[in-house]
Amino acid sequence: MTVPTQPTQPTPTASPVKVLVTGFAPFGGEQTNPSWEAAGQLAAHPPAGLDVQAVRLSCVFGTALDELRTAVEAAGPALRLVVCLGQAGGRPDLTVERVAVNVDDARIPDNAGRQPVDEPVVPGGPAAYFSTLPIKACVAAAREAGIPASVSQTAGTFVCNHVFYGLAHLLATERPDLRGGFVHVPYTPQQAAAQRPVPPSLSVTDAVTGLAAILTTAAHTTTDIRETGGATH
Repeated sequence: MTVPTQPTQPTPTASPVKVLVTGFAPFGGEQTNPSWEAAGQLAAHPPAGLDVQAVRLSCVFGTALDELRTAVEAAGPALRLVVCLGQAGGRPDLTVERVAVNVDDARIPDNAGRQPVDEPVVPGGPAAYFSTLPIKACVAAAREAGIPASVSQTAGTFVCNHVFYGLAHLLATERPDLRGGFVHVPYTPQQAAAQRPVPPSLSVTDAVTGLAAILTTAAHTTTDIRETGGATH
């Protein structure tokens, strides 16, 4: 007697994790911004298991937060992770930011000519927020991928910190289901070559490699590793 075989059922596959990555428009006289170049490439060629959407933010106080909120809302309830990127000329590596502070104090005007001094990002908001990314695990993942990376203790007080704080406040007060943070990207070699003295730089290709490792780690890791990431100054 032949026992009828049951049809083979396809093995269910996990849905990709939905991730929003933002970068900035060029500012300060630059023609490009590596944060946006990297964000676009991550969306065009997302890491395995991730569904990455990229949005370019204006380098303008206030406007950038409005654009970020619109992007988060447009991504819908399936969104699980938000990682904002910014340019940090002079830094030699990818820097995963630890803390956002509630102050706008602009050394230079933004792209709309605004230059706030000692103004809160969110009036009445907490003095600071910590990133909800596993920052040290993210740094370790980028280094494992062969890309220099470190923990940063300050995101500055320009539009990058403005967006980082605004994101953290949004997550803390309205979207506790989301995790998010901020990563700074160095100048590209092309940007650095036009300056004297020549500052450190990192190619967009290498930045994307490191950021892909960071996104993958952030999407799948909730408990950070315990290793040195502090600084003396």
